[in-house]
Amino acid sequence: MKPYFLIVTMFVFFKGFTQDPIHTQFFMIPESLSSSFTGAKQTTRAGIIHRTQWPGLNFSINTQFAFVDNWFEEVNSGIGLSVLNHKETATRYNFTQVNLNYAYQFAISDNWNVRPSLSVGYGAKDFGFQNVVLEDQINIFSGIINPNSIDPINLNESIRFFDFSASVLFNTENSWVGFTIKHLNNPNISMNYEGQERLDMFMSLHGSINLPFKPYSSDNKLFALFNAMQQGSYNRVDLGLKYDLDRFSFALLAATNPNKVSPNSHFLTSMNAFIGMNWEGFRFGYSYDFNMTGIGRTGGVYELSITYDFLNNSNCFGCPDY
Repeated sequence: MKPYFLIVTMFVFFKGFTQDPIHTQFFMIPESLSSSFTGAKQTTRAGIIHRTQWPGLNFSINTQFAFVDNWFEEVNSGIGLSVLNHKETATRYNFTQVNLNYAYQFAISDNWNVRPSLSVGYGAKDFGFQNVVLEDQINIFSGIINPNSIDPINLNESIRFFDFSASVLFNTENSWVGFTIKHLNNPNISMNYEGQERLDMFMSLHGSINLPFKPYSSDNKLFALFNAMQQGSYNRVDLGLKYDLDRFSFALLAATNPNKVSPNSHFLTSMNAFIGMNWEGFRFGYSYDFNMTGIGRTGGVYELSITYDFLNNSNCFGCPDY
């Protein structure tokens, strides 16, 4: 009965699975948010970020994003690959997508560059229905589980789809502002053979603005961070500050829900603390999201990120600071 109830519950809340995974550390690995950052450091870079959400519940969600990209000076372009994997432990829902990313850079003034980009992805979603036992398969009196079911639910175990996205980034050496639209083709992600469940477009306006601040050292900087996201009826705005202190970085962000989906929705959903470190081309980051709602003891959300710059080109002229 429990697996059958799980299937029914899954379809009631299926809209929840059409939302894109969101990372707190969008400023550490912005490639997870925008393909315009492909090759932005004018070097060869690789990185990975791991996110675990609500480990204190039986509904934990794990997300990994990895990328590698390279800058081609002769054509002012960056090309890279990225992989996103997202798994929900209770329902065994799994989503994996591989993207090929391309970005082109040109200057519009002495200080500002523009980086338009395109991204083509191939995704796969599945729920592992092969392990589900439906109600009419169970014979209580004989204790036998029948191999066949007459249940009208006609489901794919997995689906495959192509996905297209576009982004643009405006940047100086110390600040950047970008806009991303994902799922331009609204791919069909329905698990039903004849179903139509279009993936809503994901839109994001994001930035890191260097604030006028006179620190003790020229290497110390203060940034205002923001990331406003909209997908279907769901929205989120992250606002915060990041302070770079020599090799270390500290940040504090507030995750908000401005347009509440229901009367019980909270405006402030979490407070997110971050600490990072740079070392010999490596950048390490750790963040923890403190839940500000009444959902209970969720265990919060934490992220671990690592990137490596093969040329240690963190101070290249005209590159965005992140």
